Amino acid sequence: MHIEIPPHVNTILRVLNEAGFEAYAVGGCVRDALLGRQPEDWDITTSATPYQVKSLFHRTIDTGIQHGTVTVLMHKSTYEVTTYRIDGMYEDGRHPKDVSFTTSLAEDLKRRDFTINAMAYHPDEGIIDLYHGLDDLKNKEIRAVGVAEERFQEDALRILRAIRFSAQLNFTIEENTLAAIRSFAERLTMISRERIQVELQKLLKSNHPEKFLLLYDTGITAILFPEFDQMMEMPQNNPYHCYTVGIHTLETLRAVPADPILRWTALLHDVGKLETKTTDENGVDHFYGHAAVSAQFAHHFLRELRFDNHTIDMVTLLVRYHDIYLDLTKKCIRRAMSRAGAENFPLLLHIARADAQAKSTYGQEILLPKYDEVEKLYWEIMEDQDCTSLKTLAVTGRDLIAAGLEPGKKIGEILNHLLELVLEHPEWNTKEELMNRWKDFL
Repeated sequence: MHIEIPPHVNTILRVLNEAGFEAYAVGGCVRDALLGRQPEDWDITTSATPYQVKSLFHRTIDTGIQHGTVTVLMHKSTYEVTTYRIDGMYEDGRHPKDVSFTTSLAEDLKRRDFTINAMAYHPDEGIIDLYHGLDDLKNKEIRAVGVAEERFQEDALRILRAIRFSAQLNFTIEENTLAAIRSFAERLTMISRERIQVELQKLLKSNHPEKFLLLYDTGITAILFPEFDQMMEMPQNNPYHCYTVGIHTLETLRAVPADPILRWTALLHDVGKLETKTTDENGVDHFYGHAAVSAQFAHHFLRELRFDNHTIDMVTLLVRYHDIYLDLTKKCIRRAMSRAGAENFPLLLHIARADAQAKSTYGQEILLPKYDEVEKLYWEIMEDQDCTSLKTLAVTGRDLIAAGLEPGKKIGEILNHLLELVLEHPEWNTKEELMNRWKDFL
């Protein structure tokens, strides 16, 4: 079986071979190439020691030399070259205490996580497949190498990786591997929040974010996101809904574009319903104020996962305003744009549409045409360059000071008052008009 590998990878293999060493492309790059996907990275495994690798290539970086990894630089590209190794005891549920180098490819492949990641390739030898990874690719299954319980005891992060691969590849998880995930889910408490964030991010960005349900089915959300378990059990007795809060969330995830900020917003947009549910005299459920509560939760949850401030701020903003009332008037749309930011409004519409698509047929019929009209009005407002923020207000604080107003808090209050005026009357956004009106506020 032949796969195309980059010229630089061929060069590295050839240099190592000519020096008397074995060398293969290995792992995820082989898997992706066989699936017709473009590999993000090409990793190479070899019988050469790290120092032997360094002696053969002019430009190298000691990426993890104690664990056998040297990065080889070829023009502007980098390739990790790792010596065949046997891992020692895993004492922290994530990393081996030590490693020992070996000259056996079989020993190196045996330590890997899943069969589809345990294949090696050489242009002259074809696929080296000791654990039937080709069969699992064909059958679209995620299966642990060897004994699944041992793999997850060694490295608990593999628990999340299995589900992430299931979402990225749309594969099922083999029965024994899935049972081991359930048994060892508690070990995820040993993993850093940063590493958990990376795996969850990859899962949510995948083409099948609804596979998040596997985290619930295997008991992982009970450990990492227990609120989701409550959401799965909370019904929504309301004409606009036909699912529990949790299933509605999964359907929203599936409907929204594969942008990380939108996917995290979809996941967290309704958490606040757990605290805000009320039922009226007709048995209809309501969740007044849930968006604000959801936004508070999202901010805390994402900070716990060590997200960057931009992601936290954007998701929190979109969650806060996802349920904003949008009357079909330009005045109302301008006010919404002012709150959420004109540049963020298209993202808000993505969330609103996905949220509507995850509702009942009745809810969809009411809301989806409305959002089409809202989008039309938004673009008309943008084309007309209507003012929706202090940045585009025709009057500044300097103008008010020049007119005799003392610097201080009152200037901000006046500017916000003038903004409210032009949101309702965009034609008033001229310096002359606003300078004639600011005194009315006093």
